[in-house]
Amino acid sequence: MNASRTRALRLSVAVLVCSVGLLSGCSGSGSGSSGREEGSTTQAAVPAADSDLQSAYQKVIKDVLPSVVQIQAGGDLGSGVVYDDKGHIVTNAHVVGDEKTFEVTTANSQNVLTAKLVYSYPEQDLAVIKLDKVPDGLRAATFGDSAKVAVGQIVLAMGSPLGLSSSVTQGIVSATGRTVSEGGSDGGTGATIPNMVQTSAAINPGNSGGALVNLDGQVIGIPTLAAIDPNVGSAAPGIGFAIPVSMVRTVADQIIANGKVTDSGRAALGITGRTVVDAGFQPAGVAVVEVVNDGAADKAGIEAGDVITKLGDTAITTITSLAEALAGDRPGQKTSVTFTRDGSVKTVDVTLGEQ
Repeated sequence: MNASRTRALRLSVAVLVCSVGLLSGCSGSGSGSSGREEGSTTQAAVPAADSDLQSAYQKVIKDVLPSVVQIQAGGDLGSGVVYDDKGHIVTNAHVVGDEKTFEVTTANSQNVLTAKLVYSYPEQDLAVIKLDKVPDGLRAATFGDSAKVAVGQIVLAMGSPLGLSSSVTQGIVSATGRTVSEGGSDGGTGATIPNMVQTSAAINPGNSGGALVNLDGQVIGIPTLAAIDPNVGSAAPGIGFAIPVSMVRTVADQIIANGKVTDSGRAALGITGRTVVDAGFQPAGVAVVEVVNDGAADKAGIEAGDVITKLGDTAITTITSLAEALAGDRPGQKTSVTFTRDGSVKTVDVTLGEQ
């Protein structure tokens, strides 16, 4: 693991691979007969629309960047967003890892601040830390509305990619409502996160926990991971994902008020399971290893040894596909589970519990 946190995450089973190159600008001179004196310069007129967009970018950066911080957790670096004027900072759970104390640097100061963990919620890859002392002028970010996030909106990603603090990249909202599973073996939490915002804004190691911002200066998501092309094993440019602001606010508000998450809003079957394969070594379902006493599966009569093959109308082949199917449901929702037991196929109705 390198010093810019940035643990590599997985999109489903694809390893996140990131690289950075330093590009130097090149300029050349010619002997064209322009009629201008040597050494004179001219500047092309900037179209009004381009000038307006540039001004909008600069205003957003000026307004929001002071609310985006760099977090050092042990030997790793990540990003965070100032949540309120009391010194609470929201970030990714995989940024804080197993650490309890942190060093924080704001965008407008080189002074190192100290902070402590309030609570980490790996199931949604979110965490809240709190500054030990709130500095003068600390500015909380403005958080937007997930319902107003639309494909095609221009967005800026702010954070500390590869330790380059206060960096900004731009792109658009490419899609909404994505369900994405992180890997757990490469520094991610293994969470399956629903309703993520897909963006073309570059998200590199170190951006995790930063801010995805619209042109109104509102945070609409927390950048969390980028994808690679599993066929070639290299980065897939322009495919990144951010946790939606609605979930960020729900989780952060509970952590700040209660010191933990008391209402996850995430559906659960109440089992532990593992992926099983068929005779051709292809994923074929989820074997139930253990059933939580009095949980949803237990109440429906599902037992250890059963192999789940369908949730509702969704085919289940792996533990990840089961998690992704559940991510779209809510606690208390009624659905059906199809499974095999001793060679027989059975279907039962289930009222989902809470994770």
